[in-house]
Amino acid sequence: MLFFSYTFVIFVIAFFCLYWSVPNVTVRRWVLLLGCALFLIYYSGPAGVLPIVLLAVGTYFAGLSRRRWLCVIWIAVCTASLLFYKYTNFLFQGLVAGLSPDMAQLGRQFTKTLLPAAPPLGISFFAFEFIHYLTEIHRGRRPICSPLRFGLFSFFWPTVVAGPIKRYRQFTVSAGSGMRQVSLDDVREGMVRIAVGVVKKFTADSLTAWIGFIDHDYAVLPLERRWLIFGAIGMRILLDFSGYSDMAIGFARMMGIRIPENFNWPYLAVSINDFWHRWHISLSTWIRDYIYIPLGGSRHGLFRKGLNALFAMALCGLWHGASWNFVLWGLYHGLGLVLSNNLGRVIRRWGGQLHQPLQALPGGNAVVVISRGCFLGLCWCSTVFFVFVGWLLFFYPVAKAWEMTKLLFVR
Repeated sequence: MLFFSYTFVIFVIAFFCLYWSVPNVTVRRWVLLLGCALFLIYYSGPAGVLPIVLLAVGTYFAGLSRRRWLCVIWIAVCTASLLFYKYTNFLFQGLVAGLSPDMAQLGRQFTKTLLPAAPPLGISFFAFEFIHYLTEIHRGRRPICSPLRFGLFSFFWPTVVAGPIKRYRQFTVSAGSGMRQVSLDDVREGMVRIAVGVVKKFTADSLTAWIGFIDHDYAVLPLERRWLIFGAIGMRILLDFSGYSDMAIGFARMMGIRIPENFNWPYLAVSINDFWHRWHISLSTWIRDYIYIPLGGSRHGLFRKGLNALFAMALCGLWHGASWNFVLWGLYHGLGLVLSNNLGRVIRRWGGQLHQPLQALPGGNAVVVISRGCFLGLCWCSTVFFVFVGWLLFFYPVAKAWEMTKLLFVR
């Protein structure tokens, strides 16, 4: 994507040479803002930048006013903008599916005329960050008063492409202190992190090419080759997503700014709940804080808790793409979270009763350790299998994902 082009390499070299050569922190902030503007204008174009700038200006003044009703209105505007640019075709196709072919064709031409060829660059990340910012102001947090600092938070170029989703208080504190003096350790560690991200991304691209080359013959492949593709898809998605996060974190570190980690060895998770504490952390915590908890979280009984989890995860899936397979992938993980939480409660009770008499036996402690190790291994295997099956739904249309899943068990 954008991080892999000669133009981007030239931009990065020129930007950091200028950024590091400026000792004054205020001038350095203006250099960073200029870099953000050039990045967005070049890769998104004036038509793509204008909606983002308008949303940012409205968000800044709505937050500065501290009027709760104005924050709510602008949250609605940000949400409507995201729906318009990213989901109009998806929503419209659902509405016109039952109409006559002529009406459906007319509707598709209308939306093609109304919408740009592609949504503004990073519209999902911009919208979520602006909604987060206004929600926190609505809850009584102090806004960013400086237009320059708000602009840096809004348009920070390393996170535009693929996140992580920033929290404004953490970002402004880090930018305020880190930009004053960039150390050699910051530069070195940032470069190492970028190199790790580049290796991950090239590996992901190689896996993508290999999967695309042989997956059309999936049904006639030997069973072990199908399982190999199955595993490669899961690794490809992890390496692709985490590779971009690594590069964004590395570029920010080279500026003296620290942004949050986004992945924490997710394939070591021993439950679906554990997986979502490790996978795309900035998104999962955003979904938790601004959708799941406001809906009631776990405060209104198991049934309501399950519904809240399913709805929140359906939105999480839809955030990744305007297609039914993403919605179903979100619901799939929502169901996994419900089962994981409820089974976890039963297992903890059962495990406590089981291990209590074992400890009274000769060598009981060793038995407990071995049994717990075997149990954790079983939990890990089932979690990874559940997640990797979900990646088929994430990676392919629903019908193909279903066929590929069935063929995993047919020789």
